[in-house]
Amino acid sequence: MSVRVRFAPSPTGPLHIGGVRTALYNYLFARKHGGTFILRIEDTDRTRYVPGAEAYIQEALQWLGLTYDEGPDKAGPHGPYRQSERTAIYRRYADQLVAAGHAYYAFDTPEELEAMRTRMKKAGAAAPKYDQVTRQYMRNSLTLPENETRELIEQGVPYVIRLKTPRQEEVKFQDEVRGWVKFQSGQLDDKVLLKADGFPTYHLANVVDDHLMDISHVIRGEEWLSSTPVHVLLYRYLGWEPPCFAHLPLILKPSGKGKLSKRDGDLGGFPVFPIEWKDPRTGEVYAGYRESGYLPEAVLNILALLGWSPGAGREILSLDEMTRLFSLEKVGKSGAKFDPQKARWINQQHLKRKSGQALAPYLRTELEKLGIDGYDDAYLAAVAELTREKAQLLTDLWPLSRFFFIAPVEYPLDVVKKKWRPEVRDFLASLAERLPDGPLSAETLETAFEEAAQALGVKAGRMKQLFRIAISGQPSGPSLFPAAALLGGGELKKRLRTFLTWAEQHLEE
Repeated sequence: MSVRVRFAPSPTGPLHIGGVRTALYNYLFARKHGGTFILRIEDTDRTRYVPGAEAYIQEALQWLGLTYDEGPDKAGPHGPYRQSERTAIYRRYADQLVAAGHAYYAFDTPEELEAMRTRMKKAGAAAPKYDQVTRQYMRNSLTLPENETRELIEQGVPYVIRLKTPRQEEVKFQDEVRGWVKFQSGQLDDKVLLKADGFPTYHLANVVDDHLMDISHVIRGEEWLSSTPVHVLLYRYLGWEPPCFAHLPLILKPSGKGKLSKRDGDLGGFPVFPIEWKDPRTGEVYAGYRESGYLPEAVLNILALLGWSPGAGREILSLDEMTRLFSLEKVGKSGAKFDPQKARWINQQHLKRKSGQALAPYLRTELEKLGIDGYDDAYLAAVAELTREKAQLLTDLWPLSRFFFIAPVEYPLDVVKKKWRPEVRDFLASLAERLPDGPLSAETLETAFEEAAQALGVKAGRMKQLFRIAISGQPSGPSLFPAAALLGGGELKKRLRTFLTWAEQHLEE
């Protein structure tokens, strides 16, 4: 079997990370088996369509590096890849189901449907539905004479086409994650397949497209598990072989209770969208992982581990490594709890894997925002190399690196007061005198530091934090001597003297 999988989002808003994980698992499965990964836009629900959402989906996948082989902007042999452009195809198969007796026309008005639900609630039904029993009392082609049905259609009376589900039958299918799954047809309602506006529902369009696009494996979220028996029936009634199904576990909120939502992200201070989303309807802006300082490879790594385990305790993986190790057999059944702290840690590990040269463009962008230039790429790379160890997010790099470009003029007074002693002034002044004006190595600096301490009879270790504050304005930061040496002897002298002047004003009045 040639592996062909699809990611089929609806352009009804921003792409949730649950959807990104679905795209990732499809991508990994396709690449692992040398198959084809398709992007299909399921835009048949025109009432929920949001302008810009499709472009957002494509941009998010591009940022993450999940390259698809066929899609709306990548012509292939099974296009078009937007369902709104395939409506004539769905109509043909809906009519075929009606002709074969597996579907029927339903002319019920919204008022008649609401009256049916009210009657059922009064009769004690917990979840009223249009099913094998209630359809016998509704206005449809199963209860109306054939000539009346024909007349209603010819008169242009609005109607939908519904699936005629069997009364009592076991519908079962093999799931690649969950094993055999069984449903009783009596639990199913007669799903609408074609709406009054001529657009198909998810159920019909999904099955028709998966068949015509030669989809071999349907890998999707657990929320579609209950719809699968409907799809199994449709495959049977249309005379088609169904694909292999694999339903992925839910991504749970950090508490482990309930599905992760945007609100959980708002309350927890973490994003649930891959990139920033600007809602065209409300003007609201929602942060994404990209804007929050996450690397795309880290986001994929985070999501891969939400429901799948590569084994052997491995956690930090590149996309190539995930592709090599991925299998549906290792996807779990139970929900996977999202851990914001673990997500930040994973991003930190990926940052540490980055070279300073790879991170330098980020610092260049921050400098350009401030109108600062004059620093070459080698210097930026050296700065990034030193600061990346302390950064969890890409956005941490600039605060950690700022002092390499902008000399401090204010210092943390409370911290300085706790550490200040009269000998500190003498030590820093002596150190400044010992430094060369030009380039400086970490080894030369450390030697000068030790010699200045010995000459004054003080412990060098006690001088280090105030030396750091003097040159950076921060009580902590990257490795001290390599960072200080990168500034150069002349700049260090200037900063030490500025700090001593500040200390005279604030500590020795």
